[in-house]
Amino acid sequence: MISTRPKEPSTSQIPRANSLAGDVYDAIFNQLMSLKIAPGARITVDNLVKEFNVSHTPIREALGRLEGEGLVVKQHLVGYRASPQITRHRFDELYELRLLLEPAGAAKAAKAMNEERLAILTEAAGVMTRRDNGDERANYSAFARQDAIFHDRIMEFAGNELIREMLTFQHTHFHIFRLMFHRRVTEEALGEHQTLLDAFAVHDASAAEKAMRIHIEHSRDRLLPAFDEI
Repeated sequence: MISTRPKEPSTSQIPRANSLAGDVYDAIFNQLMSLKIAPGARITVDNLVKEFNVSHTPIREALGRLEGEGLVVKQHLVGYRASPQITRHRFDELYELRLLLEPAGAAKAAKAMNEERLAILTEAAGVMTRRDNGDERANYSAFARQDAIFHDRIMEFAGNELIREMLTFQHTHFHIFRLMFHRRVTEEALGEHQTLLDAFAVHDASAAEKAMRIHIEHSRDRLLPAFDEI
């Protein structure tokens, strides 16, 4: 789960700790997901060193991890940039892919559901652990991460690793969530997660398939207005 520890408003320095590299990663991830670092913007290591008051090593480790997640691009002799925003065509392709794969996956997961798996999904869904620590950007970024975990777990329990890996490889959730930093995206999705959990709890494959389809369609419709601003 993403760390959402509140930070003093007067500074963005990262507290010294054994998990320093993880904290730096969280901080940069939050900035990327909340659009504080704009898509395509240059990311200067020296600037981050000064901003977070850490050495180059955890910064480079964090950027390497973010590169692996498709959020950062490293250019030879140039340095790092935030990945460009996805195009409308790519957006349509991603949602077409999700609608083909995830509703059927939810149905399979419902049939294979047990108490342990339901508990894992309930925690990942974020419905019972809503946070409001005063940092809306951190809350949004945390939900983006949790949403990715929730959907990934569903596909894991559906039992098709190839489909699961395909969706993960596309970095679907991170690219989609970067389209719009808005509280509505989080609040409405949480309600849809609860509908999915209700279907899983009673092993209702048909209801789970329908709930996942509606969830993905609503997610698409919530984010489409972002292209009016691009």
